[in-house]
Amino acid sequence: MSLMVGESIPPDTKDWTWVLTAPCPECGFVATEISIGQIGPEVRAGIPRWTAALMRPDARVRPDATTWSTLEYAAHVRDVFRLFAERLDLMLREDDPTFDDWDQDAAAEQARYASLNPMTVAVELEEAGRAVAERFDQVMPSQLARTGLRSNGSVFTVLTFGRYFLHDVVHHLHDIDSVSV
Repeated sequence: MSLMVGESIPPDTKDWTWVLTAPCPECGFVATEISIGQIGPEVRAGIPRWTAALMRPDARVRPDATTWSTLEYAAHVRDVFRLFAERLDLMLREDDPTFDDWDQDAAAEQARYASLNPMTVAVELEEAGRAVAERFDQVMPSQLARTGLRSNGSVFTVLTFGRYFLHDVVHHLHDIDSVSV
């Protein structure tokens, strides 16, 4: 089933911070087993899977009315890479910064993820992924306890922030594996 470009998908309103304390039953990610040193390599290891998925002929196809296409997931992850790099830098530069709210569903509609060129997204995703991976590679042990606050009041340390970030990336790789139609 292919839905028309621009059709809205019901927003994801879940607070996914629970994945920091419990395994994700959907993708199998276990945040408590992740060290800061694993984040960069895991991000880089996933980039070829994104590129390959974006080359599939069905990359633009939404499998149903409530699921993004591979292209839309990839554009989202590209933006997650960019946003988390900025927020990590903020956490390392400032004491207890508060992150502005980011409505991922509104971002998808405003940036017209569904109408983007898959190869352009692949290049941008790789560039942003390598940049955020390098930034996590540079985190020093003395910086792991630095904190940042989500707009809803959730507190992250650099370590839990990295784990939360990596879950998003891993989870969406799981999502695109099931999107193939």
